[in-house]
Amino acid sequence: MNLAETPILIPVAPHDNVTDLLEQRVAATPHKVIFATPNGESWDDVTASDFRQRVVALAKGFAAAGVQPGDRIGFMCKTSFEWSLVDFALFYAGAVMVPIYETSSALQMQWILEDSGARGLLTETPEHAARLAEIRTEVQGLDFEWRLDEGAIEQLSAAGSDVSDDEIERRRNLANGDDIATLIYTSGSTGRPKGCVLTHSNFVDLSRNSAAALGEVVNEEGAATLLFVTLAHVFARFISVLAVHSGVRVGHQPDTTKLLASLGSFKPTFLLAVPRVFEKVYNSAEQTAEAGGKGKIFRAAAQVAVKHSQAIMAGEKPSFGLKLKFKLFDKLVYSTLRDKMGGRIRFAVSGSAPLSHYLAHFYHSLGIKILEGYGLTETTAPVTVNLPDKFKIGTVGPALPGHTVRIAEDGEVEVKGIDVFKEYWNNPEATKSVFTDDGFFKTGDLGSLDSDGYLTITGRKKEIIVTAGGKNVAPAGLEDPIRSFTVIGQVVAVGDQKPFISALVTLDTEMLSTWLKNNNLNPEMSLEEAAQNPVVRAEVQKAIDHGNKYVSRAESIRKWVILPTEFTEASGHLTPKMSIKRDNILRDFAAEIAEMYGENPKTESVSTK
Repeated sequence: MNLAETPILIPVAPHDNVTDLLEQRVAATPHKVIFATPNGESWDDVTASDFRQRVVALAKGFAAAGVQPGDRIGFMCKTSFEWSLVDFALFYAGAVMVPIYETSSALQMQWILEDSGARGLLTETPEHAARLAEIRTEVQGLDFEWRLDEGAIEQLSAAGSDVSDDEIERRRNLANGDDIATLIYTSGSTGRPKGCVLTHSNFVDLSRNSAAALGEVVNEEGAATLLFVTLAHVFARFISVLAVHSGVRVGHQPDTTKLLASLGSFKPTFLLAVPRVFEKVYNSAEQTAEAGGKGKIFRAAAQVAVKHSQAIMAGEKPSFGLKLKFKLFDKLVYSTLRDKMGGRIRFAVSGSAPLSHYLAHFYHSLGIKILEGYGLTETTAPVTVNLPDKFKIGTVGPALPGHTVRIAEDGEVEVKGIDVFKEYWNNPEATKSVFTDDGFFKTGDLGSLDSDGYLTITGRKKEIIVTAGGKNVAPAGLEDPIRSFTVIGQVVAVGDQKPFISALVTLDTEMLSTWLKNNNLNPEMSLEEAAQNPVVRAEVQKAIDHGNKYVSRAESIRKWVILPTEFTEASGHLTPKMSIKRDNILRDFAAEIAEMYGENPKTESVSTK
């Protein structure tokens, strides 16, 4: 199958904008709790009408300050209730938010402010304000500067008391569906970030149709989610808007070190996360069990969980012995892990990278369906997603209602539908280059459709490695299984125009100390020492061997090197959503790559094969 289409369920509403979603929620269920804010170990509820009241007050403050409809306003803030409050207040004021990742450097901030023509910027912390100060004299046209840490929300809300309700009503009704709702810049993994013009219809029509398709995930009574993915990214931003439309109770926890505690107190029914989070939860549970002398029990339980899920997904009835083991481990292992995650999670929506089949089956047996999906900033997040009643592990699901997905002759995934962006901001050439003559958006990703119309992503078109022997290798197929191992931080396959595939490996600094201790090694070992330790290297080789099982001999990793460093956003090697910046890595570690191919006089063998 080269084309799959899912008919729209909820007709498009060309005159509606994002504010209508909140207005309709308040009209339908004014007392329904749609947000909860942290208060020590408990949460304070915020009803739909309470939220609207705060939104209108802040929108009046923006109007009183001089913000005009159509003005672009930058916002730099961690995932929080305040983020959604500012987001909707700007919609009501008729303005356009330009999110800036809280981890962005001063120069990245400068580029986004200048390119977008922002008139104002809200920052959250003194550190954010300091970054602005570094480039303030270079940025023209920035008339407004507000700081949340200095009480900006309270001050603006108070200052807008004289602005009439009619004025806010007028402003919120100015935008039609095809008008710009927000300007979100790409992560810059393939070059300088480009501003994606996302319209009100992109969010409104996608929210309504996704809610209809996702059914019990967002529409069941008591539906709740805890957001920890950054709201500056389109993935979480869309979910936050969808939650308002659907009446989902939303909490926020930007500090992932406090995630398990927050899950326990908030008790969400579904999560939004990238695969790395599910890997971390699994690895942390395994190492905790190992430290308590129960590592073998945990791994046996995991294998039973995977076999149990595989049988169910294949339409088979688990054997009596398998059911007996599953019931035992459910009491000993699975229930404990479920309780740590709040005890109510039934679904998780995962994107940005493939999740290993092993972990997908593991969580499935815990009673958690991980609904993998696919999308980009240019598609307002999801184009396809697995649904509760249309669920295939290993795929990113069928097209959402109102979307068509097709596979071009060269394998590129092309999409058309209600969430495809309007254009790149002030960049007609770039816009033209990503659309086909018949209006499909060229995603740059490679994939395939099965006979049921489920999409599988096989790689990034620009990242395909072509070896000297002419073999095309999609690095994601190698990297993702390897990265699931506890000691692995990141792995980057290399080998373009080389005789074989090699890999750069970093260690997971968060898990390394625990793993070392559980393996009777010095937990205080430095990265440099760990990179040379024979036990660590044997574990890395085990991970490499595991990844090689998924590919042919010609595609397998023959040599690898552990880098005594870690890839971070600050180092320029990761995007804010923790995807690798492959070009930067290949450039910065060119010497290490050359050594693996004997292209350097200092070459030493780093292979353990």
